[in-house]
Amino acid sequence: MYKMLVFILFLLFETNVVYGQDTASPAHPAMMYGDTSRTGIPFSKDPYVIWFNGRFLMYYSVPGFTDKTGNVNGWGIGIAESTDLVNWKRLGEVNTDPEATYESKGMCAPCALVVGNKVNLFYQTYGNGRKDAICHAWSTDGIHFARNKTNPVFHPDGTWNCGRAIDAEVIKFNGQYFLYYATRDSAYKIQMQGVAVASGNTGFNRGDWKNLSSDGPMLKPELPWEKDCIEAASVINKNGELFMFYAGAYNNAPQQIGVAKSSDGIHWKRIFADPFLPNGKPGEWNSSESGHPHIFANPGGDDYLFFQGNNTKGKNWFLSNVRIGWKNGEPFSLK
Repeated sequence: MYKMLVFILFLLFETNVVYGQDTASPAHPAMMYGDTSRTGIPFSKDPYVIWFNGRFLMYYSVPGFTDKTGNVNGWGIGIAESTDLVNWKRLGEVNTDPEATYESKGMCAPCALVVGNKVNLFYQTYGNGRKDAICHAWSTDGIHFARNKTNPVFHPDGTWNCGRAIDAEVIKFNGQYFLYYATRDSAYKIQMQGVAVASGNTGFNRGDWKNLSSDGPMLKPELPWEKDCIEAASVINKNGELFMFYAGAYNNAPQQIGVAKSSDGIHWKRIFADPFLPNGKPGEWNSSESGHPHIFANPGGDDYLFFQGNNTKGKNWFLSNVRIGWKNGEPFSLK
């Protein structure tokens, strides 16, 4: 019996803890994915899902680690595939580039945008404090990526922020590409949202982006549950209006998910005063937080809200999702 239990646990970790269930519950959602490949502990954050070349691809952050030889490896970006948005198989990680020295300490928080037959990956450098910035890479298969030669492609100007840019979200709207980013105030305490734009025929290069938030943040924490942080904006277009799902409060504070609405992509109004997707109750898998959302416009049907959660105050992290419906111009959960 003991040997059988050890074998089952081995299989779980070898397959990166991919849970898929016929019956979901608050304690065990239908999708529960944790990548164990780097540390042996389920740890996946910052999900982003696309439909590309006949399959769903999910990009997500995996933690830094020190290998058996003592080499320090920075944060990276994992890749998984699925046919049903519930069960996921790890494919590997976004390749490193020896010429991309700006990534030497790591990269994470992916955003994937399909344009024509290419996947455009926007991501942030990691471990550089105020100097962390948004980068761009592209791929024809969704797996192997070439870097933009102008990287990093964006960091904000203005005296109200610290110069850092993280958590990229890029969407085409009204003939332009909008880049939403998170940054902190000059005291490096309050996390806020900004926005930049580029033309509809951009190559996503550094000189193409115009920061529209030079004079101040687009959105900042105001509600009690948002505490000191608004980050990880994810935007969807519904009938010509934009809806932003965002994370309020820092990790495990607890972080929870809110929603705001805009008709121009620049000025936003919160739809709900309370979290749209709160953290779980004590004992549930996401009691420490429900955070870093990604709203996926599923071409085959219902939209899905992907997010990260844990009940260990960050010792491990899982990814999950809930189906989203729309009524009277507002989203609701189809749990």
